[in-house]
Amino acid sequence: MDLAGTRARGGAPPGRLCAFAEAVYRRAMLDLARLPDDARAVLARHGFAELPFAELAARLAREGFDPERNRLRQPLEPPPPQAIETLPDESSDEYRRLVDAGGEAIAAGRVGVVILNGGMATRFGGVVKGTVVAARGRSFLDGKIRQARRVSGGAAPVWLMNSFATAAATARHLEDLGLSGAVRTFEQFAAPRLTERGELLLVEGRPSLYAPGHGDLPDAFRRSGELARFRAAGGRLLVVSNVDNLGAGLDPAVLGWHLARGRPMTVELVDKLPGDVGGMPAVVGGRLTIVEAFRIPRSFDPDRIPVFNTNTFVFEAALFERSWPFEWFAVRKNVGDRPAIQFERLVGQLADWVEAAWLRVPRTGPRSRFLPVKVPEDLTLRGSEIEALLDRFA
Repeated sequence: MDLAGTRARGGAPPGRLCAFAEAVYRRAMLDLARLPDDARAVLARHGFAELPFAELAARLAREGFDPERNRLRQPLEPPPPQAIETLPDESSDEYRRLVDAGGEAIAAGRVGVVILNGGMATRFGGVVKGTVVAARGRSFLDGKIRQARRVSGGAAPVWLMNSFATAAATARHLEDLGLSGAVRTFEQFAAPRLTERGELLLVEGRPSLYAPGHGDLPDAFRRSGELARFRAAGGRLLVVSNVDNLGAGLDPAVLGWHLARGRPMTVELVDKLPGDVGGMPAVVGGRLTIVEAFRIPRSFDPDRIPVFNTNTFVFEAALFERSWPFEWFAVRKNVGDRPAIQFERLVGQLADWVEAAWLRVPRTGPRSRFLPVKVPEDLTLRGSEIEALLDRFA
């Protein structure tokens, strides 16, 4: 498969480049064309030809890597307080109405669950995080899948978005758990990393491949055919969360709240604590959207925004039936002792184009919906909370 069309054979680069940048770009495209067959096969299976790699490589060759380019040039404002809501008290009639509405949608087969299980399996010593025992002898995947099945009575289909780095270990783990038939899987895209000059990063002649972020979700789900099957069966809503956040289970009340707001996207937020790094709601150009920390202008104090994006969403599945113009952000990583650049996209950026509803959920206590585990030490620090959550799912 020709991974980059005529550009991989040294054709004209997109945009105008100086002589040095053009030479770097052409070298990257030629190296891409000469990749080992197994690497080319991974890229071909994972939709690489559909990504704007040539344009991104040309941009890096032309401009070099500068993280400041990721920052917004427009002014930011904190979200208006009235834009962020909370669920009603659990003892209220209104809460019960939300639970009933969400439960009806689940029972009717209109709700599906997507667990983000991709990435590169680097933070847990090379072990795929979803397969790691979280507590009570149960893994993250075991807890997440069984919670969705318990709440829905099996009516809500569950999908895992894997990557080429997590798919095989995940399949073996599901088989060991007896859950292979309980979930469906699809895989996100794959791309090769670059050097800071825009050349293809080669380590002993081999490319360093990576998965380009959870912004792959709409295109990968549609590309797999799973979106069409879900929609044909009457599916309407997708609950999306990270595999390492056991708190973000399928919740009829949250679904009922989403339906009552009538917007195509709901974003779950929690109170922000010192040290939190990630996205937050902010008004940009008159629209309330999600802005990642690395995009915030240096002139804006992020402490003015008291809440934090959990990366848990409810999406109208119809949003995924088209492609969206996600931005590709250049991010520096290390491959061994070598700096590398990869381009990533983020699913929360959908709030740039569609009107979202913003729901503040509990961060602590028995109803917490935000209990992320990013590094192994978190399992010890938050062990009792994780055990309590898993006991709720039993």
